[in-house]
Amino acid sequence: MSTTLDPTATPTPGAAETFDSLDPATGDVVGTHPVAGREEVDAAVARAREAVDWWGNLSFDERAELLLTWRSVITRRIAQLADLSHRETGKPHGDAQLEIVLAIEHIAWAARNAKKVLGARKVGSGLLMANQSATVAYHPLGVVGVIGPWNYPVFTPMGSIAYALAAGNAVVFKPSEYTPGVGQWLADSFREVVQGRDVLQVVTGLGETGNALCRARIDKLAFTGSARTGKLVMAACAENLTPVVIEAGGKDSLIVDEDADLQKAAEAALWGGMANAGQTCTGTERVYVHRNVFDDFMTEILAQADGLRAAADSAAQIGPITMPSQLGIIRSHIDDAVAKGARVALGGPDAVGERFVQPTILTHVPEHSTAITEETFGPTLTINPVDSMEEAVRLTNATQYGLAGAVFSRANGMSIARRIRSGMTSVNSVISFAAVPALPFGGVGQSGFGRIHGADGLREFTYAKAITRQKFAPVMNLTSFARDAATDGKVAQLITLLHGGKQTLK
Repeated sequence: MSTTLDPTATPTPGAAETFDSLDPATGDVVGTHPVAGREEVDAAVARAREAVDWWGNLSFDERAELLLTWRSVITRRIAQLADLSHRETGKPHGDAQLEIVLAIEHIAWAARNAKKVLGARKVGSGLLMANQSATVAYHPLGVVGVIGPWNYPVFTPMGSIAYALAAGNAVVFKPSEYTPGVGQWLADSFREVVQGRDVLQVVTGLGETGNALCRARIDKLAFTGSARTGKLVMAACAENLTPVVIEAGGKDSLIVDEDADLQKAAEAALWGGMANAGQTCTGTERVYVHRNVFDDFMTEILAQADGLRAAADSAAQIGPITMPSQLGIIRSHIDDAVAKGARVALGGPDAVGERFVQPTILTHVPEHSTAITEETFGPTLTINPVDSMEEAVRLTNATQYGLAGAVFSRANGMSIARRIRSGMTSVNSVISFAAVPALPFGGVGQSGFGRIHGADGLREFTYAKAITRQKFAPVMNLTSFARDAATDGKVAQLITLLHGGKQTLK
């Protein structure tokens, strides 16, 4: 995922105190927002520290009630938020609404499941410690910083915000400089629910603001953006040993076996690659199709792509490229692929305009071209034939990324999916895992580490607290200088009985 955030930036003398968010389709100003400097960020964190004394000491049920109220507020105002997202990102209203719908589902799941996942529970003590009662619970960390992306300004940061809040933390959220209005809307609506308390705050700004949040006295930071910026975030957070969750994009593939439903596979590949103008971390960028059905698949996907276009009017299915600098990257990837022998099936080098990129499909793309090896983040697909599913898996895994992907196969979908090195895979659908709140979301390799969503996402914003309580005096007191040789002998006999086994090494 691309981003302009630079957490290593240093303050610039005379820097502007405000900045504008722009409609990427027209260049019109959507809103004007303050640039939060180091002092403003530190002040927000200090306010959050005070607020967490209230929020973190509520019961799970009390927090759930407030989070579910927030969910209802967002739901009732969904048209308002979708319109704001449409204006700041350029995505069609329907896509903006879909993103919010998914976020609402996650808020509800986190609120309703936090108690079950994080509440105190008993665990076995073992025979040696049979006199002890053992429990484990998950406590909130305190103040969590969240740096969000511009491509899904509601859904993606909510995977950290909602789960951190449900776990009992306060949150300081730095939205992308391209979508500050969406971030402020979320914080304002939550503030209504908690009667003005600083449980969720927004700090708007550019790279300097992100830098300040990384170096603030927060207890954890969740970041979504490019791998390059993710490394800078980690370095900045390391100054205070602040732990991080990193979601750093991907280069996901969709695999089509020879027994796949080609109509459904083509539909999924087209939507996975072109929806949101291709600006989706878990979107499809590469497609590997069994050679026996390659021609039929191409016929199907090109037929479905007929009439698909990027434009500013309401009938267009694809919006503009939100971040202008991404246009050059998209153009360079297409040019590089074509120069190295790729065939243009749709669109091509001329598809890249000043604000919009028309759908582009390239085939027989060399595996060493940047359209295969680097994240393009535009409405492009590379589609290559393969001789077997073994080859498809090998090529899929031959990348520095490991975020997500999809497999279409009637008989072998699950077995193929298990062999893909990624955090998430959908079988006979695309990106479905994101809509299942109980599933963890995250990647491996250059796609980052840590998880949001599901039980893993709730625990990500907590620390485990283990407690033992003596129920009765031990038969053998092992933690005393009064322990004698006879006791040591009994312990040796007991451990041999328990774990010695019947087999010995020869």
